[in-house]
Amino acid sequence: MSPILTIVLIIVVLVVIAAIVYGVQTGRRKKLQSTFGPEYDRVVADTGNRNEAEKELREREKRHAELELTELTPESQAKYRAAWEEVQIQFVDDPTEAVGTADELVTRLIAERGYPTGEYDERLADLSVEHANTLQHYRDAHEISERSKDGSASTEDLRLALVHYRALFGDLLGTHPVSTPATTESVPDEAPAPAPRTAADTDAATDTSR
Repeated sequence: MSPILTIVLIIVVLVVIAAIVYGVQTGRRKKLQSTFGPEYDRVVADTGNRNEAEKELREREKRHAELELTELTPESQAKYRAAWEEVQIQFVDDPTEAVGTADELVTRLIAERGYPTGEYDERLADLSVEHANTLQHYRDAHEISERSKDGSASTEDLRLALVHYRALFGDLLGTHPVSTPATTESVPDEAPAPAPRTAADTDAATDTSR
């Protein structure tokens, strides 16, 4: 075989290998983008490096695969739906307390599904594998909940926190569609609003049930 032909064959082999490697990387990237949705772009932006971001997301998948997740029984689903109705009723009289209760209820639901509930950031990472589409709701709700502890959250902020909590709550409960971050105002009604006490109460109850 002539030297020129040998060089040509080597180049062809290298091109084929490069094409295979590129195809594998592209396939993995598309799978991660499909699995993590908006969380993929967020992690890429946070790390500033796509390869590092994808490494982090693959680590999340590995940790998630080791979890023993469980589906809720119909009895548990009914229990949580009733508890959420109580949160909505509580909001009429004490919005701050209701948001705190919502945070505790969501945390309890996360634990019952089989997710660890230790550090907040680790909780987000674990949830991101199957609940990436509602994870931003959780972040927004948590941020408002933290501000409410020092009294810097308005009643409207607290109402939005409840709406955000409702999105992740419904996603984890698995009993109805949930809104996306672009439509947080339209979280579907599953439980009726509490009986009105005054005109002002009626407006507040309606708002928190949206």
